[in-house]
Formats: sequence, structure tokens, C-alpha cells
Amino acid sequence: MTSATVPLLDDDTIPFGEEDEMRDPSTGVKRYSHPYVTFFHLFFRCAAIVIYMFCGWFSDSFITSFVFVVLFLSADFWTVKNITGRLLVGLRWWNYVDDEGVSHWLYEAKKGKVNNHEARIFWLGLILCPVFWSLFFIVALFGLKFKWLLLVMIALALNGANLYGYVKCNFGANKDLNSAATDFVKTQIFKNAMEIMTKPSAQPTTARPTGVI
Repeated sequence: MTSATVPLLDDDTIPFGEEDEMRDPSTGVKRYSHPYVTFFHLFFRCAAIVIYMFCGWFSDSFITSFVFVVLFLSADFWTVKNITGRLLVGLRWWNYVDDEGVSHWLYEAKKGKVNNHEARIFWLGLILCPVFWSLFFIVALFGLKFKWLLLVMIALALNGANLYGYVKCNFGANKDLNSAATDFVKTQIFKNAMEIMTKPSAQPTTARPTGVI
């Protein structure tokens, strides 16, 4: 498996980052460029959390609750991965398998301005929802609710995949994070070795001991 950062593909129907203007031409006041996209970025993931918390009020069937939560989690994963990340923050991650069967992970980031209001909402939703699911995991684990624990683990996997992918896109646009960490360690080791090699050695003393002629 390999990871790479490549320029964004040129097969978009609408030019990437040029869907609309960042300012209202009539008032000059900043507005949300993608209000519906911003809404659905939060709607699916928040709906999954709300259903998980209050499903017992409406149904005693675990299967029904499980299906509805997974449906909203799946809709959220697809929407965030393929639509909201691209439109709100100009980031995209994806995977393909080449002719030799090698899996390649690609992390893309467009250059240009993004709407700061939308970007803030995007990252808040992307980070806070996995925090809620982590709390649900702890509650289900210590409450020995193993069937709910399975559902929470599915939620953590789907939310965590998008979070990891977009963090890689945002901070690894120029260099892979693991490679950067490895290079830093190698640099420090080389630097320390050079300091030891170039450090002047202590000169032997020529003074005679007291009392020796």
C-alpha cells in the first residue's frame, strides 16, 4: 500500500473551488457559499447520534435502531468523503488499485481561498462527532452493552476514516506525515553523530606530578 499526493483531477463538472463567489455581489458581505452542503455535512452525523441516544423512546427493537443508525452513518461517510470535503475546504482523499494489484491512497488539496465560516463548521463537525462516539464507546464498554458496542465501533470506524483522511490532506499536502517524522528522527541521529565525531578530544596533560624530578 502506498500513499501519494497528486494534483486534483481535471474531470470535475464544475471547476474546483469556482462553484460560486465568496461574497454577495450586491452587498459585499460574506455569506455561506454552500448552505445546503453545510447543512447536510452536519445533518447525517448529528442524526445518527440523536437516534442512538433516543432510539429507546420510540422503539424497543435493537435491529430497527441498528439499521437506522448505520444508514445515517453510511450516508454521512459518503457525503463527507465525496462532497462536503471537496466543496467546503477543498480537500479530497481516495484510493485506487493499479494493474499490478497495488493499493494507492491519494490525498489532494486545492490551492486557493475557502469560506472560513464553512471551513470552521466542517472541522468542528469532523472532530466533535468522533468525540461523542468515543464517549458512547466508554459507556457501552463499562455498561457491558456489547451489542451497542458493536454499533459504536462501526460509527468510530466510519467517522475516524474521514477524520484521518482529511487530516492527511490538510497537513500532508506537501509531504507524508510518517515520512516527515522518520526524516526528522534520521536528521537528529545524524546531527548527534556528527557532533560526537567533530568534538575536539581532550589534550593529554604535560605537567609533571609534584615531587617528581
